[in-house]
Formats: sequence, structure tokens, C-alpha cells
Amino acid sequence: MQNADTIRAIYQKRASRGLPLERVYRHLFDPERYLTAYGKIYRNDGATTKGTTAETVDGMNLQRIHNIIGFLKWERYTWTPVRRTEIPKANGKTRPLGIPTWSDKLLQEVMRTLLEPYYEQKFSNLSHGFRPHRSCHTALKEIQKKWTGTVWFIEGDIKGCFDNIDHPVLLEIIKRDIHDGRLVKLIEGLLKAGYMEDWKYYDTFSGTPQGGIISPLLANVYLNEFDRFMEDTLIPMHTKGDRRTTNPVYAKLTHSIATASALNNLDEVHRLRLERRKLMSKLPIDPDYCRLRYVRYADDFLLGFVGPKKEAEEIRNKLGEYLSQQLKLTLSAEKTLITHASDDKAKFLGHEITVARTESRHSISHRNGKDFKFRSANGRIALLMPTKVVHRYRDRFSKGGKVIHRTELLAETEYTIFQRYQSVLKGLYNFYCMTTNVSRRMTGIKWILETSLTKTLASKLKCRISKIYAKYQVIILERKMLRIVISRIDKEPLVAIFGGFPFERKSEGMAGVDNTFGQAWNYPATNRSEAVQRLMAGRCELCERTDLPIAAHHIRKLANIDRPGRRPKEDWEKLMAARKRKSLVVCTDCHTKIHAGKHDGRKL
Repeated sequence: MQNADTIRAIYQKRASRGLPLERVYRHLFDPERYLTAYGKIYRNDGATTKGTTAETVDGMNLQRIHNIIGFLKWERYTWTPVRRTEIPKANGKTRPLGIPTWSDKLLQEVMRTLLEPYYEQKFSNLSHGFRPHRSCHTALKEIQKKWTGTVWFIEGDIKGCFDNIDHPVLLEIIKRDIHDGRLVKLIEGLLKAGYMEDWKYYDTFSGTPQGGIISPLLANVYLNEFDRFMEDTLIPMHTKGDRRTTNPVYAKLTHSIATASALNNLDEVHRLRLERRKLMSKLPIDPDYCRLRYVRYADDFLLGFVGPKKEAEEIRNKLGEYLSQQLKLTLSAEKTLITHASDDKAKFLGHEITVARTESRHSISHRNGKDFKFRSANGRIALLMPTKVVHRYRDRFSKGGKVIHRTELLAETEYTIFQRYQSVLKGLYNFYCMTTNVSRRMTGIKWILETSLTKTLASKLKCRISKIYAKYQVIILERKMLRIVISRIDKEPLVAIFGGFPFERKSEGMAGVDNTFGQAWNYPATNRSEAVQRLMAGRCELCERTDLPIAAHHIRKLANIDRPGRRPKEDWEKLMAARKRKSLVVCTDCHTKIHAGKHDGRKL
């Protein structure tokens, strides 16, 4: 059977040539694909979360893989209904989340790795959600770099997009791209597997199972039809003209300035230049010039339009018609707003987006050996961090209008408390680092977090806040920060800080950071992850027996082993902590004793 790299290259080539995939289902019989999938997803917190059955990643072994392949060969694999739970949203509402069983997760990951290389070649460059090497920042960077001069923003909102994806339409799209009846049937079974809520079964007549590993890919396959409609139909329809017409009043003032300059009337030249700065050099609304731009992240999309508002309203109506007629989705009329780019702000991916108008800021352009001044900020896209983000954190860490300590953290160590607060500060800055007002907004949030941190430490140590600053505050490279250092015997000390980095704007954001699983987790010799190599070794890491079946014991997180107030560590827990791994490969005998609480130590 061909290896994964060869198949990936073939699928990418077929997609680039516009050819469908054939005979894909047979590649689901390759055990190596399941081992690779296991090596990628076993670290996820959800891997130890139960679905509608007791099966999780704990106890993973080769027999599970052979069982899945056996059912697939006989075309008898049955998807288990997902366990549905509600998770909170930022606006106070909840979102349904489906939790599949471990075997379903493993098979979905294998299917995703097979189909993603093919569809990545077919997806539009204007789509950024749930795709490798793309993120919120790549979408925002696209807007920031290429949407200069936008007059109107059209904020797109699809009602319950993922829950209302039409199964027949999705399967027709997949059948067009994949000429393999067995794989299409397998995907159809996944879509119609249903869900359990409060232990009551419900059929699924629409939507992709949220929480499923392959669900984001299927959603992108579906919404790629909308991307192509935008890119191939709507954008060309509303794009015309090469350049905007010069503003006649601006041109007249330019001529007057030249005349006054020739007469050496410097006062008049200065007066006319100040008057000209109040005008735009080009007509903002030119009937012979239109531009339409579009970007999508998951089910959120934003359009930027240069043209009259009436035409922007026509575009919004066309969006609704296409989604309704072709994709069976509903565009929310009350939430799909048309916003004036320079007078108001559009909301997209948690950011506020507007067009800058600054008459005083100038840059120098060098042309034909001469220097020319121009208003560099005018018409440029400005990304802003919303004020409500500061209010949200103020409310979260306050009570009665006063910042308070976090009672739930008092049982944690000082080192852990430092890490918790620093992760909030750093994560928030990383997300909003592209905004022009990031320094001002983050300074306010840092004060809130630092006040809560010092009050939490003071409450834990039963002392005044001034003593916390005296104990932990340091100055490094002329920058104040809070730092804790924990010395260790024969090891590097543990260091945790709060603050310690500037809130500088990063115009490129984190778009260049690759957050995908890299080769750092793999051994070059076999291209298998460490966990897979240990599993394939066939040796119990506790008793070192090789004559019994092997299984991987997994825990949710290592921090549970070191939790304050828990019982002393058992031998297998000490080994996990020493290796800094959430998994331990053991024989079935040791695994049974671990779960029964009867494992009496490592026997060599």
C-alpha cells in the first residue's frame, strides 16, 4: 500500500487538475494511518472524555485498530451517537457540543488526513477558518493589507450555520468530488448517527456533528460553494474601473497652489494646502469605479465594498438569495449590517474594523528623484481592540465595582497562580496584537489582572499586598514585573513571571506562527510519534513484561498528579511525573491493577 506522503501528493495533483478522487475507502485499511492519528490526537483533553459509551483513549491498543479495520472491510462500521452537552458562549447563551466516542474520533482523524490534502487545493484563498497555516490573524491581515479605500462594510451572519447544513446538498458536493460509493456511504452514516441528550436519542436531519474532528472540514467543503460564488460571480459583477476619478475641487486647489507658488506667495500656498487637506484627492463615490472584497472565517464573513450604498444593499440581497436557494441556509437580515467604513466600526472576529481618516499624518514617497508628501493613513484599514473586552475582564475579576481575589485559586501553589494570570494576559495580547490601540487597552487589563493577582497571593499567604510587592516585584531591563523563582536540587529553577513584555503592536500578528503538529514530536528514524513508538515496542513500562497484551494508560493532565491535598503518589504516577507524559504503556495486568487501585509498585 502506498505511504501517506505519496497519497497526499497524488490527491493534491488531482485536485489541482480538477479531477475527482477514486478508490479512497481502501486506504482506511492501513493500520499505520491509525497509529499516526493516535499520535496526533491522544494529547487532546477531549481524548479522555467519555461519549455515550465508556470508551476513551485510556487503554488504547493495536486490537482496537484491527477491530475498526475489520468492520470497515465488511462495510459494517456503525457510528455511535454523540453525547451532546451545552457549552457557554461569550454572549451568555450556550452552544451545543457533541462528544464522540474514541473509536469514532480515531476514524474521523484518519478520514480527515485523507481528504484534507485534496480539498485544500480546491478551497478558496479567501477562506481562513479551520485550515492549516491559517488563522484569525491571516484573515485580519488580508483585510488590513488589501482593503484600503473601503467605503462600506457588510457584516455577514448565517443563522445556525453548522446546525443547518443540508445533508443532501453536502452529499451531492462530496459525490461530485469523490467517486467512491463506500466512502460516501460512510460519511452519510456519520451525518445521520444522531445524538444523545440526557440519555434520550435524537435523529440528526441536518448539520455537521459539532465536536467531531472531521466536522470543520465538512463545513468548509459546504461553504466553499459560497466562497466560489463570491469569487467567481459576485466579485466580478461588482468590480469595474481601473482608478477613481480625480476630485475636481481637489484638482482646482492643486492648480491654485501651483499658481501661488509661481508668484512666490507663500502665505497663500500655506492657506490653500490646509484647505486642500480637508478634501479627498479622488471621488469617494465614483459611478464608474467599484470594488468588492470578501473574507470568511468559519461561518463569519465580511465584505468590503467601494460604491454606492444602494448597490451594497443589492449585494446583501444577492447573498441571502444564494444561501437560501443553493445551500438551504438563512442569512440573518437583522444581523447582516451595512456599516459606513469611516463613520462607524464593523465587528469581525472579535475586532472592530474601520477606515482611518487622518489629515495631519504624512509620509514621503520618492518618485522620479523627487520627494512627495501624501496622507498615508487616509483610507487605510484600522483594527481596534473593543472597549467591551476591558469591561468583560473588569466584570470577571471584580465584585461590587472593586477588583477582588480569586477564591478558586487559593488551593493552588504560588507558581501555578502566577502561570494562570500570565497565561490570561499573554493570550489576550497575542490575539489583539495587530490592533492599533492594543497598548492602551492592554495596560488597563494588566492593571486589573495584577491587582487580582496580588490580592489572591495576599489572601493565600495571609499578608498585606505591600509585602507581596516587596517579595515578588523585580526590575529587569528597566521593566517592572512580578516574578517567583523556585529552586530545585540538581535541576534548573522554576521561574514564573507576570508581565515583563511590552504591549507593542505587531502589524503581522501571529499569522506566521505554525500551530500545527510539527516534526518536533516525531522521531526522524520512523516518522512515528513517541507515544506510538512506545506502544509498538510491546513492553510494559512498569513490570517490563513482553508476553502480555499492551495498552496505553492515559490521564487527563499531569497537574492532577501534583494537585495539593491529594494522596501520596503511587509508583506509576511518579514515573509519569518524571517523564512529563500523560501516557504510560503497560500490560493488561498492570492496567487493570492501576484502575482497581491495587498496583503495588514497579516490579523489575
